[in-house]
Amino acid sequence: MTAILYPVATNAEQALSRPKGRAARESDARRRAGDAVAFASEPVGPAFTTREAALDAYRGRVEDERTGATPDIEDRYCRLVEQIADGAKPPRPVAATYADGHRWPPPAKAPRTVWRLSVSYWRIGTAERPIEAPQARAARRSRQPLEADALRAIAQTPMRATKPQQPLDIGLFEVRPPEAPHIVMPDE
Repeated sequence: MTAILYPVATNAEQALSRPKGRAARESDARRRAGDAVAFASEPVGPAFTTREAALDAYRGRVEDERTGATPDIEDRYCRLVEQIADGAKPPRPVAATYADGHRWPPPAKAPRTVWRLSVSYWRIGTAERPIEAPQARAARRSRQPLEADALRAIAQTPMRATKPQQPLDIGLFEVRPPEAPHIVMPDE
């Protein structure tokens, strides 16, 4: 079986330099850590102004389309990500203009960006945990001011539903077989 073997560590720096082990599944990572683990992806190391400089610095750790070099499948837990540079302001939202046959105005000057190495790893449960992000819709409706760290945490987490999803309706031409009631089959 070929799967990515993610490092098991307390932080991203340790995941790169001296992990406690490597595991593809959470159960394996939990065994290696001897504690609860959570999957995390964090940027580490210095920021590079160009992608080429970052590729040169992390040769062998990330895929390099210039040379065609790729790490082994088990070692593909690192990737390069582009981020807005510290001190640079993100572009402000613009209103639609509907002028001269175009819906949006010409794009503003793009903010300055940098390239960083993002490491995906199994974070050990006793390690420092990232901020628990509130559900985005609930945070917006509460009208309470949010800290910058909480906003960043909301932006970096996957969307979560406000309530559990309701079961799907079964259509007119669908049935549940008696031997497998968890399956919905089309009926002719």
